Amino acid sequence: MSVQQESFRGFGNPVDPQPAELKAWAYHPDSVPLETMPADWDLLVASNDRLVGTTFELAFDAGCPARRFALHCMYIYAADSIRTGFRAHPKRRLRKFVEQAEEQGDALLTGWAHNVRALQNRPDLFDYYDWCEGGLVRSPRRI
Repeated sequence: MSVQQESFRGFGNPVDPQPAELKAWAYHPDSVPLETMPADWDLLVASNDRLVGTTFELAFDAGCPARRFALHCMYIYAADSIRTGFRAHPKRRLRKFVEQAEEQGDALLTGWAHNVRALQNRPDLFDYYDWCEGGLVRSPRRI
């Protein structure tokens, strides 16, 4: 799935990035380090339904330099979806991502899909550090 991307030229508005800007940045993340982005940029990206398809695509690409960031955003997106009873994000969309990850994903993506299903079945498994601060990305495991 890895495709050579054009060089990153910057964000028009880093608080509301466009899908193409996010994708270009993800293949050149050193051009704008995460530390220089607005506070809670991961939450901004994860909560933006316009970006979730791009974010999932980046998480799916083992060759993407910002893959871990994208996977982290997908954990936030899933937790936000489930914990709000799918008021924040559509259940159907999350289900499609989970099914694609289960069918075509590598160990990181199938682990994510497993954890999403586990959280749907047992919302008490939610841990803020794991789901929203990157714990399940830094230490991948099935819950």
